[in-house]
Amino acid sequence: MASDELGLFSYEVLALVGRGGASAHDLRRLAQEVRMVAWAGESQYYVEPKRLARLGYLEARKAPGRTRERTVYTLTDKGREAIRAYARTPVRFTPFKSDALLRLLLADLAGEGATRASLATLRTDLDELEAQLDAAAASAEALPHRERYLGLAQRFLRRQLDLHRELIDEVERDLAPE
Repeated sequence: MASDELGLFSYEVLALVGRGGASAHDLRRLAQEVRMVAWAGESQYYVEPKRLARLGYLEARKAPGRTRERTVYTLTDKGREAIRAYARTPVRFTPFKSDALLRLLLADLAGEGATRASLATLRTDLDELEAQLDAAAASAEALPHRERYLGLAQRFLRRQLDLHRELIDEVERDLAPE
């Protein structure tokens, strides 16, 4: 991405800054509350807001923090217009990385037993992700202006968890030893 282009992660940051503003630490924490939607490495939640401020999409101001001064970002008119323009573009299916799909792709090389056993371990991760979604749903109640939209997103993410559980069940059934 060229240094002045906006990508999916840029729009995620703008959305997380939202109406009330946020520090880079807040952005990282918000994204990682539901690990399923943390699209970038931790450091990017500190780098991208600075870049967006430099480009005029965010305004940066200093505010007191717990231990030291922090930078709080707020949307500028240019940032709000970028969000509105982006919202009017067609939605495209975004390719995603999936460890579960990769395990299926290499099952003939690794063996069905190893594939079945490794996919079964995903159940614990799915339970943890579901707990994160439960906590996020409770947090959404504190954002009445976004609660409806966050609810739609959370239901979508829950269906992804269900889809993964169905995959595990199917693998256990179809790759069961004879």
